[in-house]
Amino acid sequence: MKRPGGRSARVRAAVHGAAVELVGEVGADQVTLPAVAERAGVNSSTLYRRWGTLAALLADVAQHRGDASAPPLVGDLRTDLENQAVWTLTELSRPGGIAFFRAEVAPDVDERREGLRECLRRVSERFQPVLDTARERGGTPPPPSLEQVLDRIVAPLYFRVVFSIPGTDEAYVRELVAGLIGEPSVEP
Repeated sequence: MKRPGGRSARVRAAVHGAAVELVGEVGADQVTLPAVAERAGVNSSTLYRRWGTLAALLADVAQHRGDASAPPLVGDLRTDLENQAVWTLTELSRPGGIAFFRAEVAPDVDERREGLRECLRRVSERFQPVLDTARERGGTPPPPSLEQVLDRIVAPLYFRVVFSIPGTDEAYVRELVAGLIGEPSVEP
């Protein structure tokens, strides 16, 4: 019987922390499993046995990174959509952010497409409460659907970050939100 929070959890936390640090410092393409093991203070055979490849480790990190730092809802549709979208952009744009996403959805790691589904679930769970809160408050026009948010806010953000398109910043996020909810964009 496995003990939650036991040695296995401590090793995973140390390895995940080391991977995040190294990817942030040198980039995902320069990180190796032995380097992560050394930084984490564990034997590299542990990483090979548990994850097998760096891509699998990065995918595991992506799936277990929490949304704990996501902004709280304030109850205003525009503000909440902008806050969640800016947070999403910030997470993707930080050092290694896109590398973790790519690893999570890579076909060689994610043969059954579970990483894609998990990523979509996490993103949906980030935006669904915004829409639920707006629906509960009522108002005209009604809030967009989750599918509209994914198509018109989330997808363009991921696309632009993956392809390093200039101008993908908070002003761009505000334009996306304004275009979705049909209100003119306003600078803060």
